[in-house]
Parts: sequence; C-alpha cells; structure tokens
Amino acid sequence: MRLSECETFVVGNPPPGFGGRYFIFVKLVTDCGIIGYGEIYAASFSAHLTAKLANDMFARYLFQTDPHNIETFMRRAYSSGFTQRPDPTVAGVVSGLEIAMMDIVGKAHDMPCYALLGGRVHDRLRCYTYLYPDEGETAADFYNDADASAERAAQKNKEGFTAVKFDPAGAYTSFDGHMPAGADIARSREFCSKIREAVGGNCDLLFGTHGQFTAAGAIRLAQAITEFDPLWFEEPIPPDNPAEMAKVARAVSIAIATGERLCMASEFASLLDHGAAAILQPDLGRVGGIREASKIAAMAAVKHVQVAPHLYCGPIVAAANIQFAAATPNFLIAEMIDNMSGFHARLLNNPIVVEDGHVIVPTAPGLGITLNEEVARAHPYDGDKLHLEMEAKPYDNAYSGEFAGG
Repeated sequence: MRLSECETFVVGNPPPGFGGRYFIFVKLVTDCGIIGYGEIYAASFSAHLTAKLANDMFARYLFQTDPHNIETFMRRAYSSGFTQRPDPTVAGVVSGLEIAMMDIVGKAHDMPCYALLGGRVHDRLRCYTYLYPDEGETAADFYNDADASAERAAQKNKEGFTAVKFDPAGAYTSFDGHMPAGADIARSREFCSKIREAVGGNCDLLFGTHGQFTAAGAIRLAQAITEFDPLWFEEPIPPDNPAEMAKVARAVSIAIATGERLCMASEFASLLDHGAAAILQPDLGRVGGIREASKIAAMAAVKHVQVAPHLYCGPIVAAANIQFAAATPNFLIAEMIDNMSGFHARLLNNPIVVEDGHVIVPTAPGLGITLNEEVARAHPYDGDKLHLEMEAKPYDNAYSGEFAGG
C-alpha cells in the first residue's frame, strides 16, 4: 500500500461562521483506493497558499510511501529545510497530513484510530461549548452582554453541558500583553457572577483570554474572579514565555489551561518543565496530529497534568480530537462548537454525535467520519482574510470593550 494522491479543499464557513472563516481539509488516497481525511489549522498565511504547502509536503515526503510510516514522515517534515524546531505553519500542514494517514491506517486494519493508540479508555467524552450568539444576534452586542451570556449558559446547561466557556476581558491585540483596565475587571466579574448564578454549582465556568495580559495583569484579573470558582483560567499571557506563565500559575488558585497556539511536543515539554499549566490544550490540527498529541498527553500524565483538546476550526479536527481523547487516560474535557450541528454537520456524511453534554465515541474505522466532498466543493473560500486576526492597534485603556472577536 502506497500513498498516490493528495487533494486539498479550502472551504468557506458561511454565517454565523463559528469555528473560523474557513477550513482547510486534506484528502489522501492510496494506490489500493483507501481514502483518508485530515484538517490543517495553520493560519499565518493565506488559506490557499497553505493548501499548496500541503501538496508540496506530500510530493516531497509522502508520495509513493507507506502510510504506516508516520514517524518517518514526522521526522523528515520536522527537519525540513534544516530546521528541527517547532514551526506553526509546518506543524499545521503536518497535522492535516498525519491525521489523514492515521485515518487510512485505521481503515486498512478495520479499526478506529483510538485502537492504534492503545485502545479506548472512555466510551463517551465530556465536552463544553463556547457561549455563541444565536442567529440574528449581533456578535459585538452579545459578547459584551453579561445577561445574554448568562441566559445562554443556562440554556446550554439545560441541554446537558456541564461546562461553558466565555472571554469577557476585552480586546486582544498584536501588541499584547497588557494590564487589564478597571472596566475589564469589572466586566469579567459581572460575567462570572451572572453566569454562576444562572447555572449554579453543577456547571463549570471556563474563563478564556487570548494571551492578552502581562503576568502581573493576569494575576490581578484572576484574583478578581477567584470567588466564582472557575475551572480554569485560559492562556493568561502570550504563548511564547512559559516562565512568565508559571508566575501566574504559582500566584493564583485557578488552574491555568493553555496550549492552543503551541505546536509539537517540545513546546509543551517546556510548559511542563516550568510548571506553567495544570491543563494542556493541544489543537490536533496545529500540534502535529494525533500521535504527537498522544506524546504530549503521556508527558503530561507523568506530571499529573490533564489534557483538554482545543477546537476552533472544522469537524475533521474535532473527529481527530475525539479519537485522541478516547484513548487518553488523563483526558479532562473536549471543546465542541456548540453541539456540532449546522455547517459542521453538513460537512460530514456521518456527523459527530453530542448527547447530554458528551460526545459519543464512534466505532467505525479510522476517524469514524468521512467528508461530504459535495458540500465542501460547493462552499469554496474566496476571501483573503486569515482564519483569525488580532487587533492591529495597541490596547487602549479607555476602550469600550465592544470587541466581537477576530
């Protein structure tokens, strides 16, 4: 069995656009006709350029090779161009190709990917959702309305979710980290207070930031919301300095969760070495794929650190997260885009099942899902914006806080 074809799909995500502006899917085909699907979560360059990078990497390292040889591919790609260091774009492209290879290997042996990782530990996976506006609601209005978020949290809790995520601390900019303004702290406390009142004690609050604070600023904000007992304080400072993040972890009682912007095991090893986080959040479309995430989880387990795979892209990364989580003893909770309905479901021939706040682990071979190529082809992305974009101006202490995301 040899890999013979690579095709990419750059799919526009129609309104309301939860999960980002576009998804980049990869399709690999073997000479015996087995198809594997992957997804790339790399956003530093044009989506169409990134798709071309996947084709280049396939031609350079994978064409006519055995899809079982994932470790060989990973080492060659990691060393591409005399690098041997984490590179977010390389890791994103590698992730999409590796996920597709794992999908093929699982199908070739008629077993789910989790069986290739040592077998299933969890039959169903606790999951959470971000608090998103309903159709017709203005994003900026919703994301700055504590009452609306509290109402949405209560609704999601009633649907079965036992954790919800929100991030009311204001804009994140290309010039972060910054110190939170008094208005940011007051708004954060208001959101935490009203959401906690709405859901009571049977739903965890996941307080998100986007790496927007200095360590001192993050500590100040965390201390202001501690009384509402959040499960975690997410990515409190920019991701490039684990020693500074460790200062936050040592100073506050809320668990620090981080990792969505990191790639490859070495970056997570640095977090663990510094004691910078209690919860790691690898995104399998960026971190290096399924097996790289498993290596990270194994390192974390030795330190008694849990993993909570991140998701802000399409359903194939979600499917990879599920396979990884199902086989991971120190799994905590998985992010889902609401209940994975809407366009995420339309993109799959066999959609992801979320019941009572838990993902049902599929038992079909490979990833347990297949891409609906007809739907993917019918929604090409023709824009030039990146998947997410940060504010281009420095943080303004007098800023109104009406920020609707990237």
